[in-house]
Amino acid sequence: MNQKQQPTSHQLDAWRGDFGDDYRDRNVADETMIAARTAMWKRILEPLADQPPHSILEIGANIGFNLRALSRLTDSDLLALEPNEGARTRLVDDAVVSADKVFDGAANQIPLEDGSVDLAFTSGVLIHIAPDDLGPSCDEIHRVSNRYIACAEYFADSPQEIRYRGQDGLLFKRDFGAFWMDRHPDLRLVDYGFFWRRATGLDNLTWWLFAKDNG
Repeated sequence: MNQKQQPTSHQLDAWRGDFGDDYRDRNVADETMIAARTAMWKRILEPLADQPPHSILEIGANIGFNLRALSRLTDSDLLALEPNEGARTRLVDDAVVSADKVFDGAANQIPLEDGSVDLAFTSGVLIHIAPDDLGPSCDEIHRVSNRYIACAEYFADSPQEIRYRGQDGLLFKRDFGAFWMDRHPDLRLVDYGFFWRRATGLDNLTWWLFAKDNG
């Protein structure tokens, strides 16, 4: 697994440490979860049927719920960026991705070349990035994407912090779609939508799919 020294923060320290280990261990990649994620990604990728991505990077992959689902839908080359060492090990041990395609890192410093993947995405990850780090993180995701960017996150009309599992500074909600388009005007909205927990078995997630001008 590719490892590189990364910057630190309160949020990254939590996800790399016991807090992140607990999150990893309480999540199970069972058939119910993977089926729900497969349905989710089938919907998100629907507009790209004529020009599908040939490579997909998940930022904050954890044990790979999304990547396991994507492997059922596409032959795209799958890559993972993940700060938690145990989660990276699980990704390789479970053959979700090969060791050379798992990277130790965070959204604000991705160890890949400019435009190196067709689609870069987050799912429940931008919400855990502190507001001061969100812009640089989106800039990095934008940098490594050649064609598409997607995100599925908790929505709020205005930025707000939510206490998360008894801790402060680990969950932030906002209109991430507007944040993306305001920060990177070259992005074109392809599609967006909402996954309702009661109907999907997922968290209540708002999602956006963008294309870069060169895509």
